[in-house]
Amino acid sequence: MSPAVESPEPPGSAAGRRDVAHQGDLPAAQLPRMTMSTEEIDDTITRPGSVRINVKGAFIVDPDTRTPAPRAAQGNGGRGSPTHPETSDIRLPYHTAVVSHIAVDIGGSLIKLVYFSREAHSTEPGGRLNFQSFETDRVDDCVELMKNLRDKQLELNGSQPSELCVMATGGGAYKFYDKIRDALGVDVLREDEMECLIIGLDFFITEIPREVFTYSETDPMHFVNPREAIYPYLLVNIGSGVSFLKVTGPRSYERVGGTSLGGGTLWGLLSLLTGANTFDEMLDQAEHGDNARVDMLVGDIYGTDYGKIGLKSTAIASSFGKVFRMKSAATRAAAENASGSADGPDISADVGFTDGDISRSLLYAVSNNIGQIAYLQSQIHNLSDIYFGGSFIRGHRQTMNTLSYAIRFWSKGEKQAYFLRHEGYLGAVGAFLKRQPKNWGRRASLEGMDELLEWRRNEKAKGTQTGTEDH
Repeated sequence: MSPAVESPEPPGSAAGRRDVAHQGDLPAAQLPRMTMSTEEIDDTITRPGSVRINVKGAFIVDPDTRTPAPRAAQGNGGRGSPTHPETSDIRLPYHTAVVSHIAVDIGGSLIKLVYFSREAHSTEPGGRLNFQSFETDRVDDCVELMKNLRDKQLELNGSQPSELCVMATGGGAYKFYDKIRDALGVDVLREDEMECLIIGLDFFITEIPREVFTYSETDPMHFVNPREAIYPYLLVNIGSGVSFLKVTGPRSYERVGGTSLGGGTLWGLLSLLTGANTFDEMLDQAEHGDNARVDMLVGDIYGTDYGKIGLKSTAIASSFGKVFRMKSAATRAAAENASGSADGPDISADVGFTDGDISRSLLYAVSNNIGQIAYLQSQIHNLSDIYFGGSFIRGHRQTMNTLSYAIRFWSKGEKQAYFLRHEGYLGAVGAFLKRQPKNWGRRASLEGMDELLEWRRNEKAKGTQTGTEDH
C-alpha cells in the first residue's frame, strides 16, 4: 500500500519581498521569512528568481530583471522550449573574467543549457548564468541557440567566437557529439554525468539562499539556509529514469541504485492514456484530477482508516484498482443500450473518470514508488538527508508533496526530503563549473585573490630587479 497523498490548499495571500538579502547581512528585524503563502509558492515555483552570489553572501533578485532570452530562443514566447518555462538567472556580480564556454546537459527527454552573459546596459560588474531547456527531440533548436551564443560571444562576455567551448554531459553528450561539434565548429568536452550532478548540487545547497526547501501540507516551501556541513546525503535524480547517489564528500559518490520507472515512464504512459501532448499538460491535468475515482483506497476496502497499521482511509491500496470494474460496467451498459444497433456497442461510453483522474493517479503511483525506494536506500546506507533533483518534479506541488510525504511516512519522520528551485539544472551547472579552477563559485575560491595577485607582482618585480643587477 502507498501512504496517503493529499494536497490541500494552504491559507494565505501573496505578500512579501522577492529581493531578500542573505541572513548574515541583515539585522534580526529584517531576516527573510522562511515560510510562504500559496500565491507566493506558485510564483516562486514557476519563476524561481535570480540569485546574486558574492563572497559575503547571496540574495535573490527580482525575477522581472531576468536577462532577455537570445533571439534564437524567442520564437516561442521567449522560451527555448514551448513546453517548459525557462529558469531565471543566477547573477555573478563580481565575476569579471572572460567566460568562453557554455554547458549543456542532454538527457533522454530534456536538454538543459547554461551560459554566461554580461548584463546589457548595466553599470555594475559581473554577469549572469542563464538557463534554457528544450525537449530532446528539439535538439536542432538547441544547437541553433548555441550557434547564436557562439556568434555573440564578443558582445555577451568579451571573447571571440572561435574561443567558445561546449561542456557537455548526459547521455546526449555522446549521442549528439558530432552534431554539436560540426554545427558549431568548436571544442566539445564531455563530462561525467554523475560527477556533474554532485558538483552542481553541492554548489546550490552550500552557496545559494532560498534555493533549497522542504515541502509539507502544514509548512509548504520552507527554505533551508545554505550550510557547509552537508555530507553524507542521498541524491535522487529523477529524469527519464531514476538514479540514487550516495554522496560522502566533494566529488565522492557512489551510485547505489536506480529504477527505470521515472519521468519517462509517466510521460510515455500518459501520452497513451490521455489526450495530453506535453509533460506540462499532463501535470496540469493531474492538478485538476481526482485519483480516488480510479485508485482503490483503504477506505474503499475497510470503510474507514486502518489505524492499527497507521493507514488513513485516503491511503492508496491499489493504483488504478477501480478501473477494470468501472470500465467493464460501462461497457456492459453501453452494450445494453446499443442492442440491436448495426454499429454495435459504444465502447467509448462514460466510464466515470477523466484524463485528469488518470494523470493524478499515475503521478502518485510513480512518485510514491520513487519515494519508497529513496527511503529504502537511505535506510541501507544510513542517510538522513535526501535531495530530489531532475526535471521530473518541475516545482509541481503534488509531486513534491507525494515524495515528501512518502519519506516522512516510511521513516516515521526521522528523514527529510529536500527540493531545489533549480532542480533540473544540477548537471548543466556542474558541467559549467568544471571548466573553472577547483572550487570556482565557492566562497573560499574568491577569498585571497588580491593577496595572490600581489604576491605574483612582487615575485615578478624581484625577478626583474635580479636580472638588472646581473648586468
